[in-house]
Amino acid sequence: MSLPHAILTALLEKPSSGIELTRRFDRSIGYFWSATHQQIYRELGKLEQAGHIRALPSAQPTRGQKKEYEVLPAGRQELTAWVARSEDPRPARDPLLLRLRAAGVVGSAGLEAELERHLALHRRQLAEYLAIEERDFPRDRPATEQDRLRHVVLRGGIELETFWTKWLMEALEGFRSGA
Repeated sequence: MSLPHAILTALLEKPSSGIELTRRFDRSIGYFWSATHQQIYRELGKLEQAGHIRALPSAQPTRGQKKEYEVLPAGRQELTAWVARSEDPRPARDPLLLRLRAAGVVGSAGLEAELERHLALHRRQLAEYLAIEERDFPRDRPATEQDRLRHVVLRGGIELETFWTKWLMEALEGFRSGA
């Protein structure tokens, strides 16, 4: 399971509260590993119970106040072991691909509009990734190992969005030409 590892990664980058983690997921990790507010809080409880994280001591009473978490040595060890583990790729599970397959059986009414909608979404995501790359990874700045690894992840997202954009344009072209 990768959600606890995504949370450990985020907390090692910066100790955070549950709400801060949710916001950070929306801005970074969430591009490739999404989680709801409830899932994050549930996982924080499990990680704390397992001794992988702890709530930082607060100078004020914690009633009604957000807890900030940090990773303990056992959590760092778990994340390090997980990074080194071997894991097979998982097959793609995309409802759009299933819809296209189903359209071959029941007809394609309404499918063109859905393909166009997906194309617009992927184009928008690609533009966002390219803007992040330009902002965060300028070619003239020396890169640390951490920067290089983050950039590799971003490049993966850029390549996936490029693939989807190209594939959807081809699918729409074939759909419109009847080929």
